[in-house]
Amino acid sequence: MRLNKLGIILTSSALTVGLFSTTVSAAPNGTNQTSKPIVQVAASNVVYTKDDLIKKFRSYFPKQFDSLKSSDFQMSSGNYYTPEDETSRYSLSFTQTIEGKRVYGSVGFVGDNLDIEHFSYSPPIGSDALFPAKVSKDEARKLAVDFVKSLLKEDSYQLESDNNYYYPTRILTEPINYSFSFTKTKNDISISDNRVDINVLGNGQITSFYKYPSTQEKNTFDEVKNIKSEKDILNKLKENLGVELQYQVNIDYQSGERTVKLVYQPTGNFLGLSAATGKWLTPNGYTDQFPSKAKLKKIVEKPLPAKQKGITMEQAKKAAEKLLENKSDKLKLSIQSIDEIENYNGQTVYSIQYMYNHRNGGSGASIEINKATGEVIQYHNMLGYLMNELGEKQEVAKPISQKDALAKATSYIKEWIPSYLHNFSMPVDEPYYEENMGAYNFSFPRVVNGIIVSGDSINVGVSADGSLSSLYVNEQKVEEWPSLKEVISAKEAKTLLNNSLKVKLNYSKQMQKKDNKHYDLLYVPVYNDSSYSTLDATTGKWSSLFGGEQSSVVVSHPTAQEELNYLISTKILDVKDAKAFNGDAAITKGEALKILMNSLTYFYEGRYYYGNETVEQTFDNIDPKHPLFQLIERAVSAEIIKAGDKKFDVDSPVTREELSAWYIRVLGLEHAAKHYDIYKVNFEDTNKIKSDYIGYVALANKYGLFATEKNQFNPQQEVTYAEMSVSTIRLAHEIAKKGRYNNY
Repeated sequence: MRLNKLGIILTSSALTVGLFSTTVSAAPNGTNQTSKPIVQVAASNVVYTKDDLIKKFRSYFPKQFDSLKSSDFQMSSGNYYTPEDETSRYSLSFTQTIEGKRVYGSVGFVGDNLDIEHFSYSPPIGSDALFPAKVSKDEARKLAVDFVKSLLKEDSYQLESDNNYYYPTRILTEPINYSFSFTKTKNDISISDNRVDINVLGNGQITSFYKYPSTQEKNTFDEVKNIKSEKDILNKLKENLGVELQYQVNIDYQSGERTVKLVYQPTGNFLGLSAATGKWLTPNGYTDQFPSKAKLKKIVEKPLPAKQKGITMEQAKKAAEKLLENKSDKLKLSIQSIDEIENYNGQTVYSIQYMYNHRNGGSGASIEINKATGEVIQYHNMLGYLMNELGEKQEVAKPISQKDALAKATSYIKEWIPSYLHNFSMPVDEPYYEENMGAYNFSFPRVVNGIIVSGDSINVGVSADGSLSSLYVNEQKVEEWPSLKEVISAKEAKTLLNNSLKVKLNYSKQMQKKDNKHYDLLYVPVYNDSSYSTLDATTGKWSSLFGGEQSSVVVSHPTAQEELNYLISTKILDVKDAKAFNGDAAITKGEALKILMNSLTYFYEGRYYYGNETVEQTFDNIDPKHPLFQLIERAVSAEIIKAGDKKFDVDSPVTREELSAWYIRVLGLEHAAKHYDIYKVNFEDTNKIKSDYIGYVALANKYGLFATEKNQFNPQQEVTYAEMSVSTIRLAHEIAKKGRYNNY
């Protein structure tokens, strides 16, 4: 605690203004434990009370939160991003019940002026935020622009992009959410690391705002004069860049299915070009020579034997303790649990949860060890970060060099994961260097058929003292690799890359320089007007780096066109061929259930999620190999469909009365619907409704889930795709009104 920097006397009354904070952290997949809080004092001559923060908060959001009382807020303060960052930070969190629905939010302030740094709000979700949204994307964009201007009180932020480069499945009960990014500018040029992200709900409400931490007032910037022209930089890029063929593995996170395609990537190990000199910027600084990647070189030519022929749980524990051993008397290692699980590749592994306990709490993460080989395939030791956070950073007299760190990394993987190495190459890119920790992070790429598999790699962290800090093996199981014979030529690919190549001028820092406070003008290459595109080596067309692009299929229908196309765009409804699709065709029970479940919840059909391995088979004709097995079993567990029958006929059409029953169960009204004798149904065709379905039909009609004509419900009529799309969206709106959100 730097008490000498605090301009007040620390009396008991002074401490009540919120200078308490708990020191606790967790790594990915980690766990937290806290004990008594300790005092952290921000380096500031100003101390704020909760009322001060509430007043400031209301000035940023006039009238919007007037219903909140002082008792609805909680305050915390004195938080830093790093031990070296002594900027004062305060935060308010709030919670309130509105019309029976719990809402909550938080806001963060930075500096003595209490500038807003982040804001998040989870309001009650009404139907006006769902599809079709109350505000369009263009209207939301204007709201975001106005909000940023009013909040930051300056015009130097410009709209950079709409964050819509990835389109995951969207459930119907989730509100429409528009995301926008703004960057601060200097001389009308974007500052790459000075950004604001903002989200707008479909009803026009601002739900999140995040301003990336920055100390711009202390920085210097290159002058915008005598810089290289875009034309000159483009010509230099085209003269030097080549193309590289790679495999790209895409995963359907709904089904767990992996597909592989061949892509062309531009060559070169650089971040951009200096606008002032035209030099290439690499992770290690500027260079005159084009920084080409290293050639592929296998780590080992022939497969090595596994570290062990099988390993017990006790042996796995001892291996973990060896990796995690520490000599500090202020930390105590605790193995929290060891589970035998199946990982995403179908391998049986020991998942070991560990914790470093200290006086003020604890921090932990996990280790995975392959049961069959005894090899560590996931390991992260957070000891160095934790000691740094606790002010106990161990200084190394002579930090390890990059060359020696690579030698250490190579020896570690030969020791811990020998049986994997014949499938991987020595690093072709420069390592990422964490200056604060003095650590190097190397990536050993996977190689198949002589080319790199994008994203698959062995990642190794080596600390400043040469110790192993992390190890992660990412080698996705792929049954069949596309042939290299059917790709377009490298010459044609280079032409396509060059034709789509543009450059963008921005201000960027050389991150490898310690305490760097200068921004260089940098030209950054952009392909296909996107930072997230790859060139398909088979078709010669551009696609998203992440896969999962928004469907380009658009169908026509006289009454349900908008609804059908929304379900297609969100991947709730799968349509491959717009011309062959008939919205008036009857939908089968299997397809209807798939649409319904995809509309209500995110879930994975693949094998790798917690508890999935224990799912039992309900119907004789739907075994684990059936493509709808996971979906149907989830529907059974949610009691949307009943498990009494021996078979579930996925291929027969679903009727309006059957679908009514599914909908009413989703709404949680099954008990009420079962008492069919209390309902008075006045349809012209009431006598055609099966007695068991009368309650469901009556309630479905009450909530307007189905359209009726001439006072006829048509209970035995087969539901069409068009009717399903409209009625499912109506169901989602009813769920929002009731606040009944299901986690199936």
